[in-house]
Amino acid sequence: MKYSRFPDGEHYLQAGKIDDEMVIVGSIVDNDSLVQLMLLTDACDTAVNRLVLPYMAYARQDKRFKPGEPVSSRVVARALSQGVSEVLTVNIHEQEVLKSFLVPARNLTLAGDIGAYIRTLGLDNPLILAPDEGAMGFAERVASAGGWECDHLEKTRLSGVEVKIAPRQLSARSRSVVIVDDIISTGGTIATAAGMLYDQGARDIYAACVHGVFTGGAYVRLMATGIRDVVCSDTIERSCSRVSAADQIARALRG
Repeated sequence: MKYSRFPDGEHYLQAGKIDDEMVIVGSIVDNDSLVQLMLLTDACDTAVNRLVLPYMAYARQDKRFKPGEPVSSRVVARALSQGVSEVLTVNIHEQEVLKSFLVPARNLTLAGDIGAYIRTLGLDNPLILAPDEGAMGFAERVASAGGWECDHLEKTRLSGVEVKIAPRQLSARSRSVVIVDDIISTGGTIATAAGMLYDQGARDIYAACVHGVFTGGAYVRLMATGIRDVVCSDTIERSCSRVSAADQIARALRG
């Protein structure tokens, strides 16, 4: 595989040997990777192609929030449907996005793999926390890997300037807490919650996610709050990628 750029900034790509059936794997982490993936798919147009998207940027814009906005996930999904027979995603932010592909699309989850990693930490009866109610389903699947208790964080406004963030039902006092989500982007909510959970008596706090986007120094910000460890998968390669999506992807392709 050969990638380069023309002097005007346009991408050039030359694929290697192309078989009758191809599996194209690529995370879309920025605009360049999106264009490269589209070019690679077109270069393989003599094959039957299956597309694997470990991480798909633009998937969070799954509806029109304000007049005049595009549905960005739909635009990207339609573009990536060209020249492929099937699409596999990994913990896509909204399942509804799968309907925007013009070919059959399936979503895989690494919740069990995140749970398996948490087991290796040797924590005594950890509390698995989702950062909000919307992430509760993912947290429950992580928690089921170890039979742990699970809850989600809830904000309570105490005054015009003071907000309390705490587990909705369970206490974090004297417990190890693992905050889990599909994506950590800025890490702002988790960083704020970690400080409050320590004030509420949590023994230690960890954070785990599938997609470690970590924009604007998010990883450093999280570690600075006293979080013991932050872990993500290799859908986006980071120094803290300690969970691999490879087994789930391989199993889905074989199936």
